[in-house]
Amino acid sequence: MPADFSIWNYLADILDILVVTYVIYKLMMVIRGTKAVQLLKGIIVILLVWAVSYLLGLKTLQWLVNQAITYGLLAIIIIFQPELRRALEQLGRGKFFSRGTSPEEEAVEKHVEAIVKATYYMAKRRIGALMSIERETGMSDYVETGIPLHAKLSSELLINIFIPNTPLHDGAVIIHENEILAAACYLPLSESPFISKELGTRHRAAVGISEVTDSLTVVVSEETGYVSLAKNGELLRNIAEKDLREILLQELAHETPQVTTRWQWRGKRNG
Repeated sequence: MPADFSIWNYLADILDILVVTYVIYKLMMVIRGTKAVQLLKGIIVILLVWAVSYLLGLKTLQWLVNQAITYGLLAIIIIFQPELRRALEQLGRGKFFSRGTSPEEEAVEKHVEAIVKATYYMAKRRIGALMSIERETGMSDYVETGIPLHAKLSSELLINIFIPNTPLHDGAVIIHENEILAAACYLPLSESPFISKELGTRHRAAVGISEVTDSLTVVVSEETGYVSLAKNGELLRNIAEKDLREILLQELAHETPQVTTRWQWRGKRNG
């Protein structure tokens, strides 16, 4: 019995350490990218000053730091109020203890959401658009044919670029990760006989660039408002918003799983 009890105490200590470590990790994820990070660094400096004053016997400095720590607990609650509220909201939604996404995955999701949001905003208003996403194959030759932007990717900027009768709306936008490299770019037109005769220059350019690079190219039809996606010389037409988001997330993820999806590119040739 005593042996079993000591083993249980040992396991309980391990569980205690793991739970506390995980909670601290999740709290760090909550405050990541906020002003609370700088405040946390300030708290660490204060604790280091307290440790040095204790070791060197600096009584006055130690008393001052003790007062700062004593009254600082209330200040921390006030200063970290937005972060604490966000943590409690995540706890209430059950997300606090869920598996967190990596920074790379979060970045891809953010970029995809910007593209999808802009795409369907323009689709609803039948604003023609052509957006090519650079992957492994460089597209510098095509970037040079347009107007260099090197601007941070956002749905608002994409929409503004393609507003009719503006200087940059005619041509393609080339995107790399979180950056819009250039606008008004010229892409090679496909000579494929399988492309439907009802499709125009934008769709031929989308298929053309996908034949010579591994890019993903999103097209918004000015006539119908339909959204299409070109990849590897194939054109998937009239895609729903949730389906485009799903495809882009899968294709642009840094670790793309080799799984079978319901999107069979070979069976969707241009129709």
